[in-house]
Amino acid sequence: MVKFLKPILAVILLQGRSARRKAVIFRFFDDGTRDRPYGHCLVAGISKYPSKVINKDSAKKTAKESRVKALIKVLNYSHVMPTRYTLDVDLKDVVSPEALVTKDMKVTAAEVIKKRFEEPSLGFEMI
Repeated sequence: MVKFLKPILAVILLQGRSARRKAVIFRFFDDGTRDRPYGHCLVAGISKYPSKVINKDSAKKTAKESRVKALIKVLNYSHVMPTRYTLDVDLKDVVSPEALVTKDMKVTAAEVIKKRFEEPSLGFEMI
């Protein structure tokens, strides 16, 4: 593993549709796997952030605008930029390579991740 990348480290995604999104590293594979023969990591993050809430909007529109959408991805090390922050969230039971096997498993894992990211007690720490 690259020396500065470690689990529960907050990163910014640099490539693809999810560029400029924030995520957290949960698992890393330095030597690669059979499918991906390069160093990569499993990240979970936020793909759609909540929008700004305006007082004149209805409750229905405010609820829709404040939704969060989660993502789970396997990314090459060169496609993530580490930050100095870590995140204390326990998702090891949800975020695993087996969760990416089928679409149904990925959707259910994303729903659990979304709920955990929306918790108010979630806090970032500087390392």
